[in-house]
Amino acid sequence: MSTPILATKLYIPPARPKVVPRPRLIERLNEGLHGKLTLISAPAGFGKTTLVSEWVAALTPSPLPAGEGPGVRVAWLSLDARDSDPTRFLAYLVAALQTLFAGIGAGVMAALDSPQPPPIEPLLTILLNEIAAIPADFIGFILVLDDYHTIDSKPVDQALTFLVEHQPPQMRLVIATREDPQFPLARLRARGQMTELRAADLRFTPAEAAEFLNRVMGLSLSAGDIAALETRTEGWIAGLQLAALSMQGQRDTASFIKSFTGSHHFVLDYLVEEVLGQQTASVQTFLLRTSILDRLCGPLCDAVLGSPSASGQETLEYLERANLFLVPLDNERRWYRYHHLFGDLLRQRLGQSLTPAEIAESHIRASQWYEDNGLGLEAFRHAVAANDVERAERLMEGGGIPLHFRSAVNAILAWLASLPKSALDARPLLWVRSATMALTAGLTTGVEDKLQAAEAALAAALKNAEPDPQTRDLIGQIACARATLAITRYQPEAVATQARRALEYLLPGNLRFRFTANWALSAAYLFQGDRAAAGRAIAEALSISQASMSMFSTILATSHMGRLQELDNQLQRAAETYRRVLQLAGDQPGPSANDACLGLARIHYEWNDLDAAQQYAQQSLQLARLYDRVIDRFIISEVFLARLSLARGDVAGAAAMLAQTEQSARQQNFILRLPEIAAAQSLVLLRQGDLAAAAHLVQTHNLPISQARVFLAHGDAASALALLAPLRQQMQEKGWQDERLRAMVLEALALVAQREKDMALQLLAEALALAEPGGFIRLFVDEGEPMRLLISDFRLLIEKQLHGQDHELLGYADKLLAAFEQPADLPQSQIANRKSQMLEPLSQRELEILVLITQGLSNREIGARLFLALDTVKGHNRRIFDKLQVQSRTEAIARARELGLL
Repeated sequence: MSTPILATKLYIPPARPKVVPRPRLIERLNEGLHGKLTLISAPAGFGKTTLVSEWVAALTPSPLPAGEGPGVRVAWLSLDARDSDPTRFLAYLVAALQTLFAGIGAGVMAALDSPQPPPIEPLLTILLNEIAAIPADFIGFILVLDDYHTIDSKPVDQALTFLVEHQPPQMRLVIATREDPQFPLARLRARGQMTELRAADLRFTPAEAAEFLNRVMGLSLSAGDIAALETRTEGWIAGLQLAALSMQGQRDTASFIKSFTGSHHFVLDYLVEEVLGQQTASVQTFLLRTSILDRLCGPLCDAVLGSPSASGQETLEYLERANLFLVPLDNERRWYRYHHLFGDLLRQRLGQSLTPAEIAESHIRASQWYEDNGLGLEAFRHAVAANDVERAERLMEGGGIPLHFRSAVNAILAWLASLPKSALDARPLLWVRSATMALTAGLTTGVEDKLQAAEAALAAALKNAEPDPQTRDLIGQIACARATLAITRYQPEAVATQARRALEYLLPGNLRFRFTANWALSAAYLFQGDRAAAGRAIAEALSISQASMSMFSTILATSHMGRLQELDNQLQRAAETYRRVLQLAGDQPGPSANDACLGLARIHYEWNDLDAAQQYAQQSLQLARLYDRVIDRFIISEVFLARLSLARGDVAGAAAMLAQTEQSARQQNFILRLPEIAAAQSLVLLRQGDLAAAAHLVQTHNLPISQARVFLAHGDAASALALLAPLRQQMQEKGWQDERLRAMVLEALALVAQREKDMALQLLAEALALAEPGGFIRLFVDEGEPMRLLISDFRLLIEKQLHGQDHELLGYADKLLAAFEQPADLPQSQIANRKSQMLEPLSQRELEILVLITQGLSNREIGARLFLALDTVKGHNRRIFDKLQVQSRTEAIARARELGLL
């Protein structure tokens, strides 16, 4: 009996009136015409049929029932489960071809109608021969098999494999399916005979999502809402459409998008009907039980299921082939995750099918597997999900959790915050850990309250008995936390007291907290100015951190060591140390990496690499803002960025930044940061010529280096020398190499202003010898033209003394001079004009002063800008007036413009 043919299965679906253009995918489909097979394989709702019908409509002008015209001709067959019968499948295959070629396969159809049809392969051979006999002038045709996933028949798979392997050159096959067919795909792929489009290709891009939601679905969503929804759905077209349908008439779309999950009734109904309900009972069990996992691999799934009917790896491979919303996470196909919305659905269904105790047991199994495989943070998270406090505490203390990652610290803090007070009181260690983890995350608010709660819980447990070694160790940890808290408040005495108490109480083997105590002690010494003692303490801390193999401790100790190297003018070593910190901190550093970023910013600034300095400073500011607002680290970064703006010539920008930073410091009561802000503000005021305000500021905050610079701007070199000479001696005795070098540089300028040039050159030579190993540049360049002239004189001096022989500082002097902004030379035409019309040309210095006169600066402001005494400026003015033959500033400006000097 002949198989009746349902004609609508052969119709090409009409293109939709409103569709998102997808030219990149159309191009991929066009490229597939050069091979045998184009496979479009993706889960339900990814627009496979829509895409192919849109492509076909562009290829042929007449879509119903088959395209005929000047373009490529297309036959279409929409499959269903009944087509798993090989006879029925072949009958429909021939019928589809007959929409293009009347009479083709007539013998095959007759054979299929016989009481005992022959095997499929001979019939296919006949059909392929008929196709191959199509005239050579025919340009070819495409056969589209849609919904091939509905076929569950090995004979049909074998028949189609035979067809592909012997496919005539006139024919191209396109298959759209939710799961990969059982074909030799690897062989076709290796031969370059197959084009593939998968879920990653079909998902909407952000631009396509915007086009779909706003134009096709008629919504008016903001870019932020579209981005959030695209991220939530991962570009899944059906998910976007279901969300869009749900949003029609919604006023608060942002709240809807935030709450849109796989348990939304539209999504739930679609996924249950189209995906989950189509699977066998064993696959459904696998999906539900493993939905508790953020990531899946075969052995982990085996552990969670306990005794699975099939191996986890085999099931995952099946799910991937079946396109069951499984996303591979590596190229080895070892780790996977579920699509977000599908995972939401599975977890919602899991809660309906299992008891809380059964779900908790699955989490414990996952936790055990992660622990056995050295993945402490994941093991901890599943212990928390199982509400197993004892296990979570043990994992937290076990050293397997990477505490230098913010995500790890935040996970622990979130768990501790979720516990009731009774649970914390029963385990005082949890109170302590809540405090220490908060400090690790840069949070100080409430830390002291937690420490006091820990002490109260310990006292209640002891009942006046002597503490055992473990309790004494916990008391030591509390002291460590208080020492760290005192560091954030710049209380060196309290830091030292609590750190020493910690070292007294801590067990010898508690390396983690013995490190913290030594690190805190080093900070206390540094606050107190004892850099040598700070170096010894941090060396001990670094040794402990290396022995404990604690990454977080190593980051803190290494960063502190870099700061000491920087203070000792060892800029090269310090930079290497800071870079090591950032390498250890990884791609998502915590706030503790702020010091290393800021250190690199300072060093690159000193090396005159202002772009790199800017980059590191911005990163340091971002990290500093991860701290509690009661911690002042962001102030330091902002002050540096303001000084960087000043170095780039943005005086107004620097002033505005410092004003904002000062306001923040005063609002937050960061009194200890005000002198640092004032030092930077004094530089701005000097650049602006406001000497009185600068003098008042540096006197108020007792800033000797800044005070000396103000004296020089006033032309009072004697007062500057009276301040700088003893300061340099004091810094030398303390071993503070950075401050000693700064004092030397300014003192050299003061000696020049005092007309003690020989002494100035001698002191400059000492300063250059100290600065050259570290590669200091901005230390000298920031002092402006007076320093440039002094270094030029120094270079001429050593060149003259050596009679052409090499000198160790000659190259360094050249490097420094090259870094200065050279005084602008006048064009040759103007110089010639000037010489021809003036009795005596202006010197370079007189030209500089003339430019400042035209800018409206007073004599005192000009002196501050050029580091010249007031009388010296007045003398230059007289010579300028004489040479220009004028009597006033106004006349001088007019005459200079007339001569083309400006």
